[in-house]
Amino acid sequence: MAGFNTAVTGLKASSTMLDVAGNNIANSSTVGFKSSRTEFGDIYATAVVGAGSSNTAGSGVTVSDIAQDFSAGTIEFTNNNLDLAINGSGFFQLDDGQGGVTYTRAGAFELNKDGFIVSKSGKYLQGYGLDGEGNRLPIGDLAVTQKESPPKATESMGLSFNIDSRDDATTLLPVYDKNEPSSFTYSTTIRSFDSLGNEHTIKYNFVEQRPEQEFQQYDTTDGAAIRISGIDVNVDDAAPATVAAPFEVVTTTAGSGSQEIWRLSGAKLAELQQADPRIFAVEFYPDAANAPAGTLRVLRAADSLGYGELSVTDQAATPVALTPATIQPEGFVDSNEKHFFEFASTTYPAQTQFTVEVSGVPVTFTTGQNVWSPEQMALAIRDRESEIIEANPLIKSISFDATQGANGALRIEYKPEVDPDNLGPSTLLVKDDTGNQLFDGANVDAQGFQNTDFRVEGDNSYNGVYRMYAYLNGEEALDIGKVQDPGFGTSTEPGPVIIKFDSTNGLLSGINGQEVRAGSAVPTLTIQGADPADPNKEIKLDIAGSTQFASASIIKSSVQDGYTKGDLIGVSFGANGEMMASFSNGENQALGIVAMATFENQSGLQPSGDTEWTATLTSGNAILNPPGTGLNGLLRSAALEQSNVDLSAELVKLIEAQRNFQANSKTLETLNTVTQSILQI
Repeated sequence: MAGFNTAVTGLKASSTMLDVAGNNIANSSTVGFKSSRTEFGDIYATAVVGAGSSNTAGSGVTVSDIAQDFSAGTIEFTNNNLDLAINGSGFFQLDDGQGGVTYTRAGAFELNKDGFIVSKSGKYLQGYGLDGEGNRLPIGDLAVTQKESPPKATESMGLSFNIDSRDDATTLLPVYDKNEPSSFTYSTTIRSFDSLGNEHTIKYNFVEQRPEQEFQQYDTTDGAAIRISGIDVNVDDAAPATVAAPFEVVTTTAGSGSQEIWRLSGAKLAELQQADPRIFAVEFYPDAANAPAGTLRVLRAADSLGYGELSVTDQAATPVALTPATIQPEGFVDSNEKHFFEFASTTYPAQTQFTVEVSGVPVTFTTGQNVWSPEQMALAIRDRESEIIEANPLIKSISFDATQGANGALRIEYKPEVDPDNLGPSTLLVKDDTGNQLFDGANVDAQGFQNTDFRVEGDNSYNGVYRMYAYLNGEEALDIGKVQDPGFGTSTEPGPVIIKFDSTNGLLSGINGQEVRAGSAVPTLTIQGADPADPNKEIKLDIAGSTQFASASIIKSSVQDGYTKGDLIGVSFGANGEMMASFSNGENQALGIVAMATFENQSGLQPSGDTEWTATLTSGNAILNPPGTGLNGLLRSAALEQSNVDLSAELVKLIEAQRNFQANSKTLETLNTVTQSILQI
């Protein structure tokens, strides 16, 4: 009777179902385990003739497949960075070192004695190595080969700061001293590392330029052949009355005596300023009065205060520096615009009314003095100073200057920050009710007087300008790109560079002579000599983003790329599979990338134990890519994927398998009873 075989197949199938359910239950806590289910198929004996007849009894049941469920299990987090879980599709690839390759979702890895990352069964985790440039190498065994991080010398720095525009440069000490905080506006320090890993500091001092011009005076003679900053300048005529190009007479009075002053002008001045932008003016005193005859004065621009040395020599084949003048060899003068109006007489009759017009603004006042001296006249006007300044805020002060002209002069000073080009006509009108001439000059009519007798040109180029110094360990002055002073050479040398901010918006406008335009790249500074272990090493300093706003001076950002030697303290993995080594010096280094495998038919994988699978012809070959690319899921470090077994469902399957087994057993029992009955006939 065929029924016996049919019942036996049922018993075998039920036993297999019990085995599968039991295996699932047994591995419900196995990391990375994938549950299976038993799939059945019926058995029919077929023949060529009559195949498929509806009255053919079946021959039983067979287990057509034990299918695996590759759905993801729950991800639980751990305290071990080498525990890895795949959030999505994919498998870890393992190599046993003898050519055997398997695949797993169980990511409980560890380091062996040789630094390789291995599974619990000792197989090597596969991944991409990385070269020194971060490029991927062929797939191989992932290993932690870098046990220490070698030191790296600082090669670049980023420094972004704000300097308070409200700071008053006039309060600084006139002579800069790196050890005297009162001589610089702001200071900050950044650490750096040399090529041996020694830590150093670089201190940056910023000195705001004061509203002053620095001058140097030298002894020379009429007709001298002079060389200033490498440019030949000749005083062509020894006769003061016949000054010739490139000089021009700018005044013939100074102090109690008469003294002519010549000033360099025209193309020669432009040529000199092209060679040395620090020079504001060059003056020559051809006769003796308040300065020795043949005195040469070189006046610097306000933005170049204290910036380098001047080269002033003769024109010999081997130049000889001129000696300092015996009177005021060097000093400072205010850089604001100054106008002098000389008095025409030593005394003036009593006046009942005066009208003072400064740059087109009239102020009228009356007096009661019987006889006026120039000083009294000036003081009477000065008494109305506040009223005049209120009407014309560009004016800083009004005073009497006894050193200008034979009788003194009314001195009007404008504020230092005022642009001289925006002053308009440099005029002053003073008239009395009788038309008396109060000031000297040629432009006189019945209504009064209008004239500027002598003008000292203003220079507001100091606005937003700072000298920037750098010191290694706070002591040794560093070369940060300052070009040698004109006339001394063309290489760079230790010393300050000029940093400029736009006074209208507080943004960087110039760095070491290079213009900074809005939206354009900010030039970097090159620091030399900051690595005692390697004197040829250079550091690039980027100060992009620095500002001069009306807020506290602060560091907005400060970074550098050097570090000292470090020891390995841990390994971690990124979501993209990147294996990062962490070192005690705070550095991280990518050592490799975990390879992740996918298959065209993962159901075709063959279980091989230890929660591993092998590829088959049914599954197809593994497709390897880093995590997060293609169909691959992301990697989770310090996490493990748990079994995807549903215990409740498996217990129900046990009941089903038991019922099926009992039913098939009943079939055998019934068939046995029938057989016994037949034998008894």
